[in-house]
Amino acid sequence: MLYTGGMTKARRNATLDLLFRALADGTRLRLLNLIGEREICVCYFVEILRASQPKISRHLAYLRKAGIATARREGKWMHYRLTIPGDEVAARILRETLKHLRKKPGMKRDLARLNSACRAAKVFVDSWGPPPARMRVRRD
Repeated sequence: MLYTGGMTKARRNATLDLLFRALADGTRLRLLNLIGEREICVCYFVEILRASQPKISRHLAYLRKAGIATARREGKWMHYRLTIPGDEVAARILRETLKHLRKKPGMKRDLARLNSACRAAKVFVDSWGPPPARMRVRRD
């Protein structure tokens, strides 16, 4: 018998179902790749993915529903970060997915664009003081 870590079979299936649905979309995979190592403001996603804010927010809401992203508000800005599921099977699937995403050329380009945007924000801070909230990226 498979050990479920105290999780009922129905709950485990619901968790995996939501996870696989979340991973079945290219935009959501790009978002996960970007938040894999840091917390990011929605404004960066809009700039890097070149998509509308409503579209980005809809996909981020789906990731939150699946339990693999969390959000925090800072003023009018929303910041998102990756959350590893409590279910070990789902956690392993997510970790492996992220590991493989980082090897893909398109995902590397997204990360390079994010790092470039972060460096630009740092130059602004060093020259002019703290940036507006929309330019901040929190690293953990």
